Amino acid sequence: MIKPGFVAAEDRETVTAMLRAQLAGLPARSPFYADLFAGHGVDPSALVSLDDLRKLPFTDKQLLRDSQADSPPLGRHAGVDMVDVIRVHASTGTTGKPSWVGVTRRDAEAWTEMVARAFMTMGARREDVVLHGSGLTLFVGGLPIRDALEHIGCTMVPIGTGASDKAVQALESLGVTALHATPSYVRYLAEYVRKLGRDPKEFGITKIFVGGEPGGGEPAFQQRMEREWGARVTEGLGNADMAPVLFGEPPGAGGMRFTGGRHVVVELIDPDTGEPIDPEPGATGELVYTSVDRECCPLVRFRTRDRVLVAGLADDGAPLIRCVGRTDDMLIVLGVNVFPTAIRDLAQTLHPRTNGVVQVVLPGPGPRVEPPLRVDVELGEDPGDQERLRQEIEELIRSRLTVRATVVLVPPGSLERTEMKSRLTRVSG
Repeated sequence: MIKPGFVAAEDRETVTAMLRAQLAGLPARSPFYADLFAGHGVDPSALVSLDDLRKLPFTDKQLLRDSQADSPPLGRHAGVDMVDVIRVHASTGTTGKPSWVGVTRRDAEAWTEMVARAFMTMGARREDVVLHGSGLTLFVGGLPIRDALEHIGCTMVPIGTGASDKAVQALESLGVTALHATPSYVRYLAEYVRKLGRDPKEFGITKIFVGGEPGGGEPAFQQRMEREWGARVTEGLGNADMAPVLFGEPPGAGGMRFTGGRHVVVELIDPDTGEPIDPEPGATGELVYTSVDRECCPLVRFRTRDRVLVAGLADDGAPLIRCVGRTDDMLIVLGVNVFPTAIRDLAQTLHPRTNGVVQVVLPGPGPRVEPPLRVDVELGEDPGDQERLRQEIEELIRSRLTVRATVVLVPPGSLERTEMKSRLTRVSG
């Protein structure tokens, strides 16, 4: 059942009516969904309540890729003509080939509303000067974030990636109060500043907004970055195919709440069976999104592959979630599901003996891996007895994740660094 926790109780009736109208007209403007619904023998116009969504088939990334291959550029699921599209974004996924996402003017306005609400939830305010550490390119974490920050009234400094020297200049001279970037770049920039012989705290940043990859909500990461920068860290979560940011973490809440308003319906499902899961504290599952009023590339029951944990409930009963990883990245070790982000989180708890940078080394393409799992871990500034440290990390992985690992300690700076998303696995050889 789709609980009112993801759809606010006061919005439930309105969202249901909007979604019924969307689904009733979808087959006429989307040959993709006309065929998908017919192939599964379902009539989308028969939806009476949000709980009826479970009767409709899922959409996944491969279906969208096939749709675009059959009918370029935007696919048989586009829903509108290209003349109505004002901007195109993309997600590359694991294939490296762009999967195009078009937005109409109305879609862009809805994105701005949703993203602004998420950033306000994370603590952004009109008086903030925000250093934006993501590229203003095809990435949905670029231009749509700019639109939202400017909508709030923030002063937005579009540094982008690959310009850490410019970022330092901006931090020195523009009175920057907040940083927005991936968790990887927040860590990278702190290391860059320290290599200059400076302390990140000297710049006076008070807020850090992270997103774009799992890990921003890991307690050890947040605590360390808050120590490094002297700033509060909050996390957002979105999806390139649905909306750039759909969840935002209120400061001190311990999890992200849904901020997509009336534009998106969220489900939590069992990734193996596809069955709905109640979003109650302690529950884990995969996020599934349905567009309520999208014009271009409207999606129904889109499987995000984002695995989340319901960490608790807000005072109003809304679920608070943490993203624990992507099913695309998950490894299977003797039947045990292991997320590389979980290994990184364990290593970060041992700071300053480690610096929290890890990489899982695989003998071949995953997801199945024979134990022991090789994990390279960078030493911190105060590692102490390295043999004892190695054994301690191996025991942490065994006791917390129930898999056997062989840990290799490597010098600081040995593993790949990136200003965007960190690569937590690599194939040896």
